[in-house]
Amino acid sequence: MEVLVNKTQLVESVAKQTSGTKADATRYVDAVVNAISHALKGGKEVRLVGFGTFYVAKRKATTGRNPRTGAPIKIAASKQPKFRPGKQLKDTVNK
Repeated sequence: MEVLVNKTQLVESVAKQTSGTKADATRYVDAVVNAISHALKGGKEVRLVGFGTFYVAKRKATTGRNPRTGAPIKIAASKQPKFRPGKQLKDTVNK
């Protein structure tokens, strides 16, 4: 999948839409990403109505296999950040 918008392009878009500077837009984008990250780290969900929900899913510990040797290996339990899109975002993408 080709990346069509990277952080620099997102910052430029935010700066243009807010009639602000790129430096201000960079701080805004970083602040949103940091706020979401800290909320998830604290075990909270972040719900942006119409856009979607960021949440943490727990993965159980499992046993896997080393692809080279076939030997069993233990895979530790972990937490995975997830995103569930909202209705408005789904409708926008599907138009």
